[in-house]
Amino acid sequence: MTRVTNDDLHIVEAKVCGPHLLRPAFNDGNRKTVDVSPLLCGPFFEPLRDPGYFARAELDRVCGTVVRPNGADFAPEALYELAGFEEPTPA
Repeated sequence: MTRVTNDDLHIVEAKVCGPHLLRPAFNDGNRKTVDVSPLLCGPFFEPLRDPGYFARAELDRVCGTVVRPNGADFAPEALYELAGFEEPTPA
């Protein structure tokens, strides 16, 4: 995998996988599923607690992060630092 500094870290792909689960792919080749619930603090992120609103994620290719209609986004570094886990395989 390519070594990328925090200043150069970007999200190149992202998929919503559950109520507060996101699967970002980073420009260094890492990909993982993360629970962003710990980041949903304060009034700016409150709308994201609603799973329907959370699902309205879009990749901002210019900024290299995932954004929502209210402008709420997470720094790629914050998502990178969250512990990842395996998604259950559908039965």
